[in-house]
Amino acid sequence: MSNQVWQRPFGAVPLSTGGVEFRVWAPSASRVAVRVHGGERELEPAGEGVFAAEIAAEPGDDYFFVLDGGRALPDPCSRHQPDGIRGPSRIVDTSRFEIADGPRLRLAELVLYELHVGTFTLGGTFDAAIPHLRRLRELGVTAVELMPVSAFPGERGWGYDGVYAYAPHAAYGGPGGLARFVDAAHREGLGVVLDVVYNHIGPGGDAIGAFGPYFTAAHHTFWGDAIDYSRRGVREWAIGNAEYWTRDFSIDGLRLDAVHAIYDDSPVHVLEELRERVDGLVTSEMGPDDFRPLEEWGHDAMWLDNLHHELHVLLTGEREGYYEPYGSLAGLVRELTRPEPERLIVCAQNHDQVGNRAVGDRLPPEAHRVALAIVLFSLNTPLLFMGEEHDEPAPFQFFTDHIDPAIADATREGRKREFAAFTSFSGKEVPDPQAYETFARSRISQPDADPFYAELIRLRRELPRTLDVSTEGRVLTLRRGGAMLVADFDAKTVELSR
Repeated sequence: MSNQVWQRPFGAVPLSTGGVEFRVWAPSASRVAVRVHGGERELEPAGEGVFAAEIAAEPGDDYFFVLDGGRALPDPCSRHQPDGIRGPSRIVDTSRFEIADGPRLRLAELVLYELHVGTFTLGGTFDAAIPHLRRLRELGVTAVELMPVSAFPGERGWGYDGVYAYAPHAAYGGPGGLARFVDAAHREGLGVVLDVVYNHIGPGGDAIGAFGPYFTAAHHTFWGDAIDYSRRGVREWAIGNAEYWTRDFSIDGLRLDAVHAIYDDSPVHVLEELRERVDGLVTSEMGPDDFRPLEEWGHDAMWLDNLHHELHVLLTGEREGYYEPYGSLAGLVRELTRPEPERLIVCAQNHDQVGNRAVGDRLPPEAHRVALAIVLFSLNTPLLFMGEEHDEPAPFQFFTDHIDPAIADATREGRKREFAAFTSFSGKEVPDPQAYETFARSRISQPDADPFYAELIRLRRELPRTLDVSTEGRVLTLRRGGAMLVADFDAKTVELSR
């Protein structure tokens, strides 16, 4: 029975024969019922802490799970939270989605474009983003990387405090909106990579913890309680979610957030098992120089911020905090000449390196031009952060919409404390993350791309995958075939010749 328990997806899944199968892992409860159509129906124990039943319901119906006759809670694997994280879950039939086949993503050809759905357009929805996909494809982007879209508290946020991992955020357009976006991207020849968070659950995660031991005191993350991947039900929550995105929404790849904060001492690490079961590109964000994603877990590629840090310090002179060890030409050469460069995703800017600054300011245009040119000319897999293609002047600030007043206040105070000791930000007022204006200031414009960046992206497809790197003083010279890029870090200039 044990293996059979885990073979069917959790949540509310409509059946082709009619009705809906409800399945939930709830080892902390002795009885579980589903409240739907104004009544309650008991689920049957299926072993291993799983409860399940087939019930007369249909897509569009709202429901709660009721634990031991008391607390009514949303489904930990809810497909839709139309009224927010405290509202009921809604049944969704994802088999009805019509999504065109996507491209098979190849690292040597990959050019990623990271975007935040809420600030990419004035509308802030999946549907509002669709008209801009052709422009990105014409620029030479091969895959759009969405910052997390799972349901989080309130309407505005970066998405990394998601609570219901299976439910596309209602304010963005919910599951139907995401399906339309992926379909449109595929029809333009673009892949879609989705940023997913398995290192913690955001505020409101106690509602999920009520079902079972999702969390462990043995480890702690910067964002809160660590997730307990020694539990089979918790492993299935995460791996099943990864399978869900790639299967039901035809997502072409995943970016796993902050995997250094995913703890698992099991014989097979949860992220190795995830790679074995997911059909699609798997990439990871790893903070330090820790290559386990590539060397042990079999992931296709990983984010490595070292190249960004070397460029940032060389171009700005900032050396506080984590920038302190960086800023040498030798370090820059080391990063540009690492083996298997296509397996390292690099950038001149990304949501973290802009948004985690006190006021979310981007690189000045001259410095940005140098940094992005080097990233695009390199053999690494490049990632552009939305707006970089036209040197976007708008900041990307840290914004939230926490519905718990205590958490909202703690977030405000935490941001102030975080930057109090940084001399580079002294005298600057840290924007209130809860203010709507902080979110609104972060919206980007949509002018045409700078032809210089478009040419560099086009050259990636034409030039040989060999790179010669040399330095003289503070001048870096890169050669690929008959093309040469010369970057002067003192003058903050960059020239391309062929």
